[in-house]
Amino acid sequence: MTANNQTSVTEFMLLGFPGSREIQILYFVVFLIIYMMTITTNSIIITIVNIDPHLHSPMYFFLSNFAFLEIWYTTATIPKMLSGFLTGNKAISYRSCIAQLCFCFILGSMEYILLTVMAFDRYYAICYPLQYGTIMTGRLCKQLAIGSWTSGFLNGWTMSIPVSLFSFCRSNQINNFFCDFMPLLKLACSVTFVSKVIFFSLAWVLVLTSLLLITVSYCYIILTILRIPSATGRKKAFSTCASHLTVVLIFFGTSIFIYLRPNPMQSFEADKVVSLIFAAITPLLNPLIYSLRNKDVLNALRRVWGKIYH
Repeated sequence: MTANNQTSVTEFMLLGFPGSREIQILYFVVFLIIYMMTITTNSIIITIVNIDPHLHSPMYFFLSNFAFLEIWYTTATIPKMLSGFLTGNKAISYRSCIAQLCFCFILGSMEYILLTVMAFDRYYAICYPLQYGTIMTGRLCKQLAIGSWTSGFLNGWTMSIPVSLFSFCRSNQINNFFCDFMPLLKLACSVTFVSKVIFFSLAWVLVLTSLLLITVSYCYIILTILRIPSATGRKKAFSTCASHLTVVLIFFGTSIFIYLRPNPMQSFEADKVVSLIFAAITPLLNPLIYSLRNKDVLNALRRVWGKIYH
């Protein structure tokens, strides 16, 4: 019996992605490579931002925070999936399932709030370039980062509470590769109305408030860029925002599809694919998007590489 004394189900089966033993091994190899690349690339971002003085700016400070969260978010989901592919054991205990869901909600909430903070950083950098250095001080950046982590933790923790109140007494098969709110909601045999209201209210507030603030920031940013007289200046200004905007579109697009669509209770096979993109592919794409489109990061990599081999 678990901590929840109304729960007769003591473990769940993560159905994940079906297939023959050969296919499962192929999945293992592919996603192991993706996971290792994700950890490596995000770690590189964190390292070069900390050791290269040219990257000691608010934008890269927030980027290194974001990379750190990405490492932990993908670690909360992918290793268990890899273990299932390799061993064939896809069982997860009730406690581990709730803990995994809690970590995902906390880290995901932190990322959305941090993306909003990064949008404000770009707003001040583009719209108030002369005052930017005095506005975005090191102290303010640390306060914003701490605020993002704290508020994300509180929001994610609160979102996970409704699931811990569920009782499970029927099927224990989760049609996903990790423990998420919607699959668990469908398995619950207790009254879930209040839990759904709490969860979706918090999800809507978090995602839509963040999206609104980011949209307003970029409206001002775009208007400011359009007033720049030279085409070269406009291109340079927009390039500093393009990477962040790309990541925002990926993040919010996947979340809205999974949680905030008109009928989230309706299941689609695409849900697992979209969740996989969010948990495995996006954390790998983010450092690539920022580094491949950013000359400062590429130059910092060259400088670090040169110091190592010279």
